[in-house]
Amino acid sequence: MPPLRRPLRMLAAVLLLLCSLAALSVSAEAKVHHHTWDIAYRYKTLDCVEKLAVTINGESPGPTIHATQGDTIVVTVHNKLETENTGIHWHGIRQIRSPWADGVVGVTQCPILPGDTFTYRFVVDRPGTYFYHAHYGMQRVAGLDGMLVVSAPDGVAEPFTYDEERTVLLMDWWHKSVYEQAVGLASDPLKFVGEPQSLLINGRGVFEPFHCSRAPNGSSDAACNVPRPAGCAPPTLFTAVPGKTYRLRVGSLTSLSALNFAIEGHSMTVVEADGYYVRPVVVDSLFIYSGESYSVLVKADQDPSRNYWAASHVVARERNTTSAMAILSYAGNDPRAPPPTPRPEGPAWDDVRPRVEQSRSLAVAHPDHVLPVPPRADRALLLLNTQNRIGGHTKWAINGVSLAFPSTPYLVSMKRGLQGAYDARPPPETYDYRSYDIAKPPPAANGTVASAVYRLALGSVVDLVLQNTVALNNRSETHPWHLHGHDFWVLAYGDGKFDPERDTARFNLRDPVMKNTVALHPKGWTAVRFVADNPGVWLFHCHIEAHVYMGMAVVFEEGVDKVGRLPKSIMGCGRSRTLP
Repeated sequence: MPPLRRPLRMLAAVLLLLCSLAALSVSAEAKVHHHTWDIAYRYKTLDCVEKLAVTINGESPGPTIHATQGDTIVVTVHNKLETENTGIHWHGIRQIRSPWADGVVGVTQCPILPGDTFTYRFVVDRPGTYFYHAHYGMQRVAGLDGMLVVSAPDGVAEPFTYDEERTVLLMDWWHKSVYEQAVGLASDPLKFVGEPQSLLINGRGVFEPFHCSRAPNGSSDAACNVPRPAGCAPPTLFTAVPGKTYRLRVGSLTSLSALNFAIEGHSMTVVEADGYYVRPVVVDSLFIYSGESYSVLVKADQDPSRNYWAASHVVARERNTTSAMAILSYAGNDPRAPPPTPRPEGPAWDDVRPRVEQSRSLAVAHPDHVLPVPPRADRALLLLNTQNRIGGHTKWAINGVSLAFPSTPYLVSMKRGLQGAYDARPPPETYDYRSYDIAKPPPAANGTVASAVYRLALGSVVDLVLQNTVALNNRSETHPWHLHGHDFWVLAYGDGKFDPERDTARFNLRDPVMKNTVALHPKGWTAVRFVADNPGVWLFHCHIEAHVYMGMAVVFEEGVDKVGRLPKSIMGCGRSRTLP
């Protein structure tokens, strides 16, 4: 690794100081929000088919948490799952000075056992649209998730105005149990989870076979004429007053699907991405990937005498899932009246170009809210995403290493100096990019499973270049990558194979937006930069639930010696059982 450059480290320290001062400026009026959650399985009919869901106080998705920048959130979790552990991640919250509250089982804490209680306490240090969700096994698939909205303090103006706001949570939904999906992924041969049965908007959808949804006048097929159960809720309804402007906080917590979201007849102006203000971009529809959030402004300026479709469609995978339909209803209309137009079909699922173009257009910061990016990196990791056969099983791997979480959380073992609790061999920082053919599946027998960690110098500037390839089925997928504990500057999206000597010149160092989740498009690459300024141990992973379960993740450690005393509540598993 090249020596750290003093100016870059000073710049990183200044940025951290400015963020800390901003947080202190709002702390005088900060509030503490207490929530108590019972996590339990309940029978739900989210898509009009009854199945078990993991609920919060009986609901799935869970309640939206509202807070103001600088507030403290305290959530007491009672695990009432009969036979299942759990853990809750606060997606997009950096957990400054509270890395043990990140909620990742195996990384920052031991699991919350059935019958046990665990309390998360953390500060929301900046405004934005965020989430919470399970981070244990594949539990998020079962509906343990929700939104977390952090408002700017009173008197702090945002670079746009609106009259009211709404939250829009997008999900996909399976009828197959989480256990069945997980066992299938660990089987040889692989039994993939398959496509979801339904899409949900704010926890509501309607399951019907895909061919039924495309029949213009219904179908004589018996499968298309199944009576709806009593618990089947009507479509999600968004009401609007003519002339008003609405801020829609749109977030995706899908477990697999990339989505396109659109409101019939209404354009949307994108103004926020993952908590940061972007250069406003007007779109007819929004491509959104799992783990991303956006704020869009919608003007209620269409014919107020009718209702309109608000639709969520699968993209980037062959469309075998019925699209989700909500209703936008102007005040005074019958909210139960269906729109007079056919249900929209959405864009072509396999057209990559508009998705890449929109990613690039939304990667520019608002001109009045540009956070300076360090001009150079101290360290660069070139991360090749591959699907491999390892030990007789199908795995996802980064530079040939498929991540396996240790029985003792990394944060505990590193802070307490537990030797042998994880793989001490450093993982590869690059791959043979000159000769590797990204258009071909990897050799059948390459790769390993390990719990290795990238150890980063505190305050260093790190570039991450994600390189996509084709999987074992000769297809290249879209992978949304999420970084815990940090935000990063989105420097560039590229086609084909990344060449360090050629492509670093394409990095946007003038006005890149910051995010915590970014898309890696098929047969392409994505480059981001971040400052390792948050002491702790942090996960960086594909946000597709099956993929991270199959090892598509890496772990970063930085300044763990600077982390405060670890709470006893995060221990109790692996080698932490006997710690004082």
